[in-house]
Amino acid sequence: MNDEPNARDSIAEDARVEALEQRLKAAREREEQRNRPVGGAGTDANYRLGSRVLSELIGGIGGGALIGWVIDRVVIDRLAGGTSSWGLLVMLFLGIIVAFRNIIRISSRRPD
Repeated sequence: MNDEPNARDSIAEDARVEALEQRLKAAREREEQRNRPVGGAGTDANYRLGSRVLSELIGGIGGGALIGWVIDRVVIDRLAGGTSSWGLLVMLFLGIIVAFRNIIRISSRRPD
């Protein structure tokens, strides 16, 4: 008869130990989830894509403006002798077109 109460105690202890283990496991999972970095691979990819779009826009506009300015200074000033800025305007416009074409091409590409 002494064995019977011990069996109940061991069963009760096992249930308490299992409940404790389950609570510890849940607490560990919550802690891992809380300590996980906020960003992820998707955020990094979006950041890189946004940086690329911005660089295309700035590069297209800046490159067009620079090439247009050089054309104005070298070609138009020497040939026409005037201060016309048609080279700058035309090349700036072409730079904007190229930048937007590249941005559309980047945005229409399928994600990897």
